[in-house]
Amino acid sequence: MEGSRANLSLEGLLGPDSEGDERYELQRRVMVGRYQEIRMLLFLGKDISRWLQQCVDFVRRSADANPRYSEQSFASLIVEDPPLNVKEKLERWGVSDRRAVFSRAIGIYSIFTDPPPIETLAPTFLNHYHRYADHAYICFQHLRPFEPIPADNFWFDLFASEEYSRLLSDQWERT
Repeated sequence: MEGSRANLSLEGLLGPDSEGDERYELQRRVMVGRYQEIRMLLFLGKDISRWLQQCVDFVRRSADANPRYSEQSFASLIVEDPPLNVKEKLERWGVSDRRAVFSRAIGIYSIFTDPPPIETLAPTFLNHYHRYADHAYICFQHLRPFEPIPADNFWFDLFASEEYSRLLSDQWERT
């Protein structure tokens, strides 16, 4: 939030904040905010990557497995055509552009497996990381031919950490 406010101030859309930050400080705050966005996307990408691998493993062990289903198939599913319950839950959580969030998370994680130190990232990358992430996702999707999976062929759900913990706790109590 602080990085977004600093970016708006730099663009002249907000007046300077009450501390009277100089342009350098505003730029620094924007860069730190962008870095935090990259970190969040990387960790989401790590979770998605694990899910993609688990989906491929599950499908390959199925008797009627489609050999053309790959990580790219499931990436396309979550980015382009998730089940309706997933779309609705993301809207309730306030995610306005799920395609950008998921594709960029996959793209960032295909570049970095751990957050790089901020000082190793060029200002151009930090300012425009979303463009790099968009292209990295496209590269990931073109690594191998794949068959897209229609949402009605593979149902799944998403859970926030607290929601998932509560679900597990309820299941344990019933056993």
